[in-house]
Amino acid sequence: MAGEAAEDLQYINKYKTKIIRAANKYGVQPSIVAGIISRETRGGRGAGLSNGWGDHGNAFGLMQVDKNWHTPRGEWDSQEHLDQGTEILMGCYNEVARKFPNMADKMKGALAAYNMGTERMNPNNVDAHTTHGNYSRDVTARAQYYARNGY
Repeated sequence: MAGEAAEDLQYINKYKTKIIRAANKYGVQPSIVAGIISRETRGGRGAGLSNGWGDHGNAFGLMQVDKNWHTPRGEWDSQEHLDQGTEILMGCYNEVARKFPNMADKMKGALAAYNMGTERMNPNNVDAHTTHGNYSRDVTARAQYYARNGY
């Protein structure tokens, strides 16, 4: 997790200005956005990424916006794309806050929802149905690394 974040730092840094701009626009820590990019595409160099498309052609861009739920906007590494992904994350945060008002760590819930939605979310184990059962924990660990490294 943090090891992969360290490996990805030089690639994530290429998008630092865009990440900070998107994070500030939507009121989230830039390190969280960087953590998602690291998890989703390893800073834009992820396995299986072809012309910005991953997940068997279902997800697009650095933040892997799922075309089955959203219409991807912008080029795969553009400000418009990062704004869209960050806007989706904060929409997930608002949905989690509404559905689970007593959840202690709503951002972890939002990260899990970014990965798999809230339909099957268990507020006591948000990662139960996420990819590899660890999406929010993994992104949070990566985000902590990025927070210590200028995000």
